Amino acid sequence: MPLDETPAETAAPASPTVLVLGGTAPVRAADGRDISERSMRQFRARGCRIVLTDTAAALSACPELADAADEAHPLDFTDPAACVEWATAYAAHHPVDAVVGFREYAVVAVAETAAALGLRGNAPAAVRRVRSKDACREFLRAAGFTQPGLRLCSEPAEAAAFLASRGGAPVIVKPRDRCNSEGVSLVTEEDQLASAFEAARDDEGLVLVESYVEGPEYSVEGLFTGGRPTVLAVTEKQLSAGSFVESGHTVPAPLPEALRQEIADEVVRALTALGLTTGPFHVECWLTGQGVVLGEVHVRQGGDGIHALLEWCHPGFELYGSWLDDLLGRPAELPGAPRRGAAVRFLVPPPGTVERVSGWDAVAAHPSVLAAASTLAAGDEVGTGASNSDRHGMIIVGTERPHEAAPLADSLIASIDVRVS
Repeated sequence: MPLDETPAETAAPASPTVLVLGGTAPVRAADGRDISERSMRQFRARGCRIVLTDTAAALSACPELADAADEAHPLDFTDPAACVEWATAYAAHHPVDAVVGFREYAVVAVAETAAALGLRGNAPAAVRRVRSKDACREFLRAAGFTQPGLRLCSEPAEAAAFLASRGGAPVIVKPRDRCNSEGVSLVTEEDQLASAFEAARDDEGLVLVESYVEGPEYSVEGLFTGGRPTVLAVTEKQLSAGSFVESGHTVPAPLPEALRQEIADEVVRALTALGLTTGPFHVECWLTGQGVVLGEVHVRQGGDGIHALLEWCHPGFELYGSWLDDLLGRPAELPGAPRRGAAVRFLVPPPGTVERVSGWDAVAAHPSVLAAASTLAAGDEVGTGASNSDRHGMIIVGTERPHEAAPLADSLIASIDVRVS
């Protein structure tokens, strides 16, 4: 090279761009809002550009989240075709390196958009299968996994026949693809079927009827890296008396190691059989006298603040950042067994008109409370507790010793007094 010739400057590598489908949540949606903020921090720490999309109404309701992104665009994450069309047009002029989404109703759009752009992601067919509860159940049964008995019904009479075939044993009537315990009923008598059926009908008029599984409920949390699932924790689920409303979760579940491993192994086998390969997973299950019975499979993090419990129990671990690392082909180091304990508990007051709420401020100020959120106030109407939307507050507790989280959370939530009339 001549002495008077200046070497050409090496262009700095462009920052990776991550496209987020359905990435906002209002402040009142405590765990959803935390997911939005937490994921954006972790993506930023990895030097990424963030393209945030959500419905126009959601973006306008969360201007601070839209402002925190590099770009924000209105897009319906529940419409996979619209997401693919928009992302394809966008990527023609602006490279996209990863596609993510955190909501149950966004997972199909995330898979189809990633596939359309030639990016790493779950196969769309595999995601559609797990989004349909009956299709997932039948697939797992055919693959040799224990599953509840089920029947897809279009009329209450079909459900009545299934109930009779079970010898009068209880059945669960539920929608095929909803979440948050919406439309789920326990039916023990035929005269309960009509109302349960109506609450669970989908747009095609179909309802899923399953045999009731006896046994404690758990969920399994983890992350795929390099195409393989790794279990990060087994979570103990707590239900409100007489309903399917989830009143709490504890990480790690207080289980003997042999049982924890049995649950984890069954979930890993199922996820592999289902053909899933990327992202967080949240798999529900029961522990019965006949072994592990798998419930619903989700290709997203657990709701109800479980993502926060998981990160607290694994100091230094970043769920969303590790997911993005894997999507970008970067090494993602995953932790071993949980080192700390965490629990979330929900405020589920009796139905009626709220007269007063006392004790909340003291609970929120407790040094072991990592997060607390409630909008319940005098004059509010409290529903019957038929779904998770009838919960009116949450606290997340973190402790250094795993076994201390659950009793502390139970004590704190019990100290809140809600008077109704």
